[in-house]
Amino acid sequence: MRDITPSAIRELAADIEMELTRLGQLEDDIARVNRAIDQNPSQADWLYENLALKLHNFYTGCEKVLQLIATELNGGLPAGSDWYKRLLDRMATERGGRPACATGIHRSSFERVARLVTTYPQVWREVAQDYDDFITWLGDLATTQEDG
Repeated sequence: MRDITPSAIRELAADIEMELTRLGQLEDDIARVNRAIDQNPSQADWLYENLALKLHNFYTGCEKVLQLIATELNGGLPAGSDWYKRLLDRMATERGGRPACATGIHRSSFERVARLVTTYPQVWREVAQDYDDFITWLGDLATTQEDG
């Protein structure tokens, strides 16, 4: 983990919290689309497209958080064609004093999108808890640096 000021740590935590708010709104949106699918099976095709977009927004929001963490704390993103998988692997494990985060995303890979539709609330809770724990760790780190 690279050196980072307490102020920059707090800014990172604030950036993550803003993205978490956006991600949290998706839970209601996904539930609403699922209800519409149940109520209007004849329109399921375009409703599933809407649902796919919302799931894409979930993954890109989670990816944004991981990119912020990797850039701010680790100094950059992995390189190469498999950068995303390597980013997920790195973030899902504790490294250099940084706790693991995004373990819920790592377990819910893109190959399981259909399952994610039904398990989204649980995956979201796990992701939110991981990120909340990470934000707490950032706050503790900033305080430790200020005191030390």
